[in-house]
Amino acid sequence: MQTAHPHIVLVEDDHQLAELIRDFLETYDFQVTTVADGLAAVDIILQLQPDLLILDVMLPGQSGMDVCRQVRTDYRGMILMQTALDDDIDQVMGLELGADDYVVKQVQPRLLLSRIRALLRRHERHSAEATANPHQIKLGSLLIDTQLRQVRINNQPVKLTTSEFELLLLLAAHVGHVVSRDEIAQSIRGFEYDGLDRSIDRRISRLRRRLDDDPNEPTLIKTVRGQGYQLCRVAD
Repeated sequence: MQTAHPHIVLVEDDHQLAELIRDFLETYDFQVTTVADGLAAVDIILQLQPDLLILDVMLPGQSGMDVCRQVRTDYRGMILMQTALDDDIDQVMGLELGADDYVVKQVQPRLLLSRIRALLRRHERHSAEATANPHQIKLGSLLIDTQLRQVRINNQPVKLTTSEFELLLLLAAHVGHVVSRDEIAQSIRGFEYDGLDRSIDRRISRLRRRLDDDPNEPTLIKTVRGQGYQLCRVAD
């Protein structure tokens, strides 16, 4: 849950850049802890459980990808990856490992602030929803528990990251209807879809794989060309 002064852990080995980011964020009342080493980062993140983690990909000790992989199961906050310019591999891999969003280094401070605020709003909103709505959503053989934040298909557990669960929950709220890319972008990233960003399609593709939905002939999450995506009921 977001606090009055949200706590951010910034994992960045460029000390000058880390100081610039920390000083900028502190002017907006964020509490910032900086870490310069990938090996040291894991214990610090799991111990502090910050509201948000900003994680560079290239780090001494071990990569940001390895850090993300190690903390994702037990870290309850949001993860914002910093990737190299136009590096689709880093961006896709980060999302695959459970990152909630990414920015390209070196991101403009105002854009970074916007992404951070969007992620924190999203985290706070969905945490509140999980507490206030402990019921289950059953769509045929697909069961979504909004309190436990768990998913099952044919009574078999499906392991999802926070962002994957939120995307599925958004689609489930409009089951049988098309959810546009712009609606998805607004909900999970906090800003409008620009028609060029492929991260929404990547998220859908990754969610399909988690749900064993054939990407060539999907039956659960269907693509409606030119419109968006539609969640269909799974037969019991």
